[in-house]
Amino acid sequence: MDDWVTMSSKIRVLVVDDSTFIRQAIARMLSKSPDVEIVGQARNGEEAIMMVKELLPDVMTLDIEMPRMNGLDVLEIVMRECPLPIIMVSSLTEESAKETLLALELGAVDFISKQLNGSLLEISKIEKILLEKIRTAFWSRGKIVGLNTKRKDQQNQRISVSVSHLDRRFAQTNGGNSHAPQDLPELLVIIGASTGGPKVIQEMLMEFPSCLPCGVIVVQHMPKFFTNPFAERLNEQCPLIVCEAKDGDLVHAGKIFVAPGGHHLSMERVGTGPQVSLRISSEPANLPYRPSVNLAMESAVKSFGSSLIGVVLTGMGNDGAKGMQAIKAAGGCTLVQNEETCIVYGMPKAVLEAGHAEAVVPISSMTSEIMKRISRIAERNVVRPMEVNR
Repeated sequence: MDDWVTMSSKIRVLVVDDSTFIRQAIARMLSKSPDVEIVGQARNGEEAIMMVKELLPDVMTLDIEMPRMNGLDVLEIVMRECPLPIIMVSSLTEESAKETLLALELGAVDFISKQLNGSLLEISKIEKILLEKIRTAFWSRGKIVGLNTKRKDQQNQRISVSVSHLDRRFAQTNGGNSHAPQDLPELLVIIGASTGGPKVIQEMLMEFPSCLPCGVIVVQHMPKFFTNPFAERLNEQCPLIVCEAKDGDLVHAGKIFVAPGGHHLSMERVGTGPQVSLRISSEPANLPYRPSVNLAMESAVKSFGSSLIGVVLTGMGNDGAKGMQAIKAAGGCTLVQNEETCIVYGMPKAVLEAGHAEAVVPISSMTSEIMKRISRIAERNVVRPMEVNR
């Protein structure tokens, strides 16, 4: 029997959308599950706030685009006055994506994209994943209080490492060429995340120094239309250049690439030279996630060998476990986020239980831990230049 059915109480859900059709469709889909109870349906922001206070739901689905008081306004009020897990319901447009990313910063647990063509058949496509997200949000409710807490002291600081010292090490490794760190990164940091990832990735990247002597790849489970605004948002807030990866891009030290939604990111050496090129493809199509953390990490091992730092953050499922296994086997470094700071502990837990995590780190210390590993690898490579598969 499904473990969810054996729960002592049902997940009480409030559905908020200005469209009667959408409200009823979502309520109908969720009501099919024996572990979910629809406690209310609100047609606007004012009703939503009133019902949250009166009904005290476990989880709320919240439309972004509503007249008078939009979803972001409702989210801010609810998270300030009576926080609870909120899943944003967004349209598949770039503008909606930007608003959704802001909602995640404000404390929303997750989001789901509407599949609309004016028919119930289309919106029913989100039924399985919506139910999964509702259940995940319910189990994360004990961590909601911290979601809206801004770590201003951390955001206003940068990791206190001697970046110039790191640069000198890299220059020595590359024959004293002062431009080598920008053109020929000796190591790579690759980060994988899913549910809860955008917010913690933002916190991490804001703490990187402005002249990071390595490349960075971010693989966040997101649909298309969302990864480019996500990269743009990070670029506005981080001291480093952040952009969505494109086929043929070359890995650069001090530059962060975000894997595009709906596609896989892999990498390969350019000829027999030291340059590493990014490859973007929809294949293989049979992998459960696109972009795949496993695929990106496994391909990174072929180019960077032991000079690779793998990081797996909050997220549902086990994507990243095989990739971290490959990194560890190659002599690279593997870090996972600790359970206490994860919204969903699935991905880090899978790496840890498989024995592939070198260290378990709270998100507040992750960037400083990465910088320590960068320093160690840089020092090692000065003494013994990295060997890579070519």
